[in-house]
Amino acid sequence: MKLLRVGTAGAERPALLDAAGTLRDLSGVVADIDGAVLADAEALGRIRAAAEAGDLPVLPADGLRVGPPVGRIGKVVCIGLNYHDHAAETGAEPPAEPVVFFKAADTVVGPDDTVLVPRRSVKTDWEVELAVVIGRTARYLESHEAALAHVAGYAVAHDVSEREFQIERGGTWDKGKNCETFNPLGPWLVTADEVPDPQALALRLWVNGELKQDGSTADQIFPVAEVVRYVSQFMTLYPGDVINTGTPAGVAMGQSEPKPYLRAGDVVELEIEGLGRQRQELKDA
Repeated sequence: MKLLRVGTAGAERPALLDAAGTLRDLSGVVADIDGAVLADAEALGRIRAAAEAGDLPVLPADGLRVGPPVGRIGKVVCIGLNYHDHAAETGAEPPAEPVVFFKAADTVVGPDDTVLVPRRSVKTDWEVELAVVIGRTARYLESHEAALAHVAGYAVAHDVSEREFQIERGGTWDKGKNCETFNPLGPWLVTADEVPDPQALALRLWVNGELKQDGSTADQIFPVAEVVRYVSQFMTLYPGDVINTGTPAGVAMGQSEPKPYLRAGDVVELEIEGLGRQRQELKDA
């Protein structure tokens, strides 16, 4: 299933994109798409039955904002340097263990919402990423099979980053990762049953129509199952939590001088095979 949330920011309603590409209203079936619903097999069954019945109300797609596909996200866990080609372009050795950092949940916006270039920023960068959405409480998972069994689904994430704040200003990466609007998510949450192999997905990103990133999750250093298993050794993952699993080569930081960092007026488009497409215009904060 392709689950999403539509409407004005903070007042989104649950929806479903059916097999014919028609947008359907789920608000008569569930109150929202969030961790509580994703952990509730009965609620998911009601959604699936309503979808198969084909009688859900149609929503007009034109002019309707698409919000993040998951509401009330508890935390966004991120994995850095998780693609062989991206580590190489930044001059970093492939990590021996996953590099873990966080984005605040309030950085998450809709897939086509405006992204704000922070004040005094000179190195705002792009990163297309596969997002994993957790569907069952996960702690101390022992196997890859168990890890994948705790995944509710997958989505497109844009891990926008300010490299000067991240790398040159001391401390951890957090300052360059948590600026407002720095985590567009969606358009859909595609349930795990529709993604048989999360290591066989093409990822692409364009800036002003020019292809910048063209990779595959097959190039991940730590695959999705290992990322979920590993993270669960250090923290409890709850339904509705999101894990951004890293980006392939092609970011601005990895290019020759002058590096083409993002500015107000730029347009970024990104997609992951089967998971949908995003488009953001950048403006000054």
